[in-house]
Amino acid sequence: MKDLRPETEAELAEIVRDTGEPLRIRGGGTRPIGVPVNGAPLTTAGLSGIDLYEPGALTMVARAGTPLAEIEVALAAEGQRLAFEPMDHRGLLGSEGEPTIGGVFAANVSGPRRIQCGAARDFLLGVRFVDGRGEVIRNGGRVMKNVTGYDLVKLMAGSYGTLGILTEVALKVLPKTQVTGSLNCEGLSDEQAIAALCRALGSPYEVTGAAHMQAGPDGTPRTVIRIEGTEASVAYRAGELRKVLAAFGEFSIDTDPDSTKATWGAIRDVQPFHGTDGDIWRLSVKPTDAPGLVARIDGAEALYDWGGGLIWLCVPKGTAGQDIRTAIAKTGGHATLIRGTRGGGVFQPLSPPVAALQDGLRKRFDPKGLLNPGLMAPAAEATE
Repeated sequence: MKDLRPETEAELAEIVRDTGEPLRIRGGGTRPIGVPVNGAPLTTAGLSGIDLYEPGALTMVARAGTPLAEIEVALAAEGQRLAFEPMDHRGLLGSEGEPTIGGVFAANVSGPRRIQCGAARDFLLGVRFVDGRGEVIRNGGRVMKNVTGYDLVKLMAGSYGTLGILTEVALKVLPKTQVTGSLNCEGLSDEQAIAALCRALGSPYEVTGAAHMQAGPDGTPRTVIRIEGTEASVAYRAGELRKVLAAFGEFSIDTDPDSTKATWGAIRDVQPFHGTDGDIWRLSVKPTDAPGLVARIDGAEALYDWGGGLIWLCVPKGTAGQDIRTAIAKTGGHATLIRGTRGGGVFQPLSPPVAALQDGLRKRFDPKGLLNPGLMAPAAEATE
């Protein structure tokens, strides 16, 4: 079936008003995550272009289908960036297409710097979207001091198009830093690495990345800590962090721009698991619980980000999802299946009260059940 591709917001609203069947909504098609939706494919790629960019105000307004690469080129020309460094899923999922700024916010895609600056949703100032009745809704503002409708703006981030189809986003941007420094240590166990990352994050030295790869580029475990700023600041903080972490081993310091960019790009995009055969899970847990959880899952390989709070897990294909969620239930947290067998479901089942809240929101914004039906998490089974 050929994609529906509206070129204007009004055309999109008309499609939603007139349709009698579900819609399978996507941006650039690079993040095919979730339960397959049986419906007419609709892409927002036709809604493209930067409508407003004010570098001095650190704000940008762009239509939802604007390629992420176009956004980043415009920002780079002014020495600015998307501080939450959104992940590119194509290598992990084997997908094609071009990521869009609307898709980034619809999935709330956030990278390693999330521990320091916040998630994608924290940079979203305002939205325009078409709800399930075909009505155009505008919420929020175009400047950082305007918080009108703040909760609804945040609600759209991470809703995967189930509450409305984004047509425009207003976002906050930040200046690029002058220097990036990475502290690297080879050969630490998972337990040692997470302890070191927690120590670094608890220090006053403004860590902006904290990750551990069970298998680095040469196959050796590699623990990496990032600091950013001026040359003098990075040099001082790196030296102080080495003292703080001395008990864990020798940390080298890398400030080469190409090398640090490659390192953190690999962590952001989960490069160690590109081209692998296993199922890929994304786990959110208490950092200190992370090594023990991974150890309880047979055949698991892990990349730890956010100081251990985020685990990218590769397990043998067909591993029961229930086994993953049983392991995580012992410590708390949630698990999302990013790639692989769906026997255990894609999203972490919600508690009945939260599921009822989710259903209520969907009925309010999409009363006919047209927008990506069946995509979000189900309610957990009641237990005694």
